[in-house]
Amino acid sequence: MTVYICGDSTAASYSVWDAPMTGWGQALARFLPGVRVENRSFAGRSSKSFIYEGRLQKIETQIAPDDLLMIQFAHNDESDLVWRHTDPWTSYTNTLSIFADTALMHGAVPVLLTPVCLRTWRQGKLEESHGDYPEAVRTLAMTRRLPLIDMYLESHRIVEEMGEEKSKRLYMHLPEGVFPRFISGREDDAHTRLAGAVAFAGAAAAELKKSGLLPGG
Repeated sequence: MTVYICGDSTAASYSVWDAPMTGWGQALARFLPGVRVENRSFAGRSSKSFIYEGRLQKIETQIAPDDLLMIQFAHNDESDLVWRHTDPWTSYTNTLSIFADTALMHGAVPVLLTPVCLRTWRQGKLEESHGDYPEAVRTLAMTRRLPLIDMYLESHRIVEEMGEEKSKRLYMHLPEGVFPRFISGREDDAHTRLAGAVAFAGAAAAELKKSGLLPGG
């Protein structure tokens, strides 16, 4: 079995030069021993631009029966750029359906994921993020009876339980002069470092195991 991941920068794999930035898809394999994980996520891509660039088509030439296709977008679908933007209730769900249908045509199993939450605190409260996009994914999964991993709820729960200050450890809050790529420091509440990637990948793996979609599950 191979698990393919289609997503954006929050799931993508990064080089040593990009340290400590780490996408959750980069950390997933450590929770799935004996399962091949192909992380095809790429920074800056929306569900629409991922397809437009031929990335899904390449997976289609390789995916096999009983493989899993994990599908997670939204961050860049929210963009105002026309080549990335999708509307949550129309073009977004339509493109997600293309991913799902591609998997199903080849006997593979599509797994829809809501996006990882943004770490945005206001007056001691973790704010909601991504507008209607998470609910659009849930509705599509329910309507089409497709497996769903609610990464938005899981990540929101993890960040909220850690609290405003401690949850900085999950995201790219970096001091100056430590990491060569980010020598001036960084305050980024969208992208994760290793601790965040591991926390969110662990949550995704736990849901995969509960679903019974993995060998022995």
